[in-house]
Amino acid sequence: MRSGNNLAVVTALMFGAIAVPAQAATIQVVMQNLEVSPAEVSARVGDTVEWINKDVFAHTATARNGDFDVTMPPKKTVTSVVTKAGTVEYYCRYHPNMKAVLKVAP
Repeated sequence: MRSGNNLAVVTALMFGAIAVPAQAATIQVVMQNLEVSPAEVSARVGDTVEWINKDVFAHTATARNGDFDVTMPPKKTVTSVVTKAGTVEYYCRYHPNMKAVLKVAP
């Protein structure tokens, strides 16, 4: 161990290590041309999802397990915060062929 590292170890032992919480991320999901992109996305609890509707008609992001149901008006962006870990399949209620997966880590 180099001397610079020793000082950090001694300081951590004397004062206790301070955990710095990870900063929440913003995940973008785009609805365009009757497709969801990306079709599979990963997030963490506390992250924000920006649901971006680039189409001229409304879409939804409706979780098959009931965890969320977000409605996006045409040409609008809606945000929501991820509150629960797990893998969630979701789809658009208006266009059921639009499907995707949100994988949420704790």
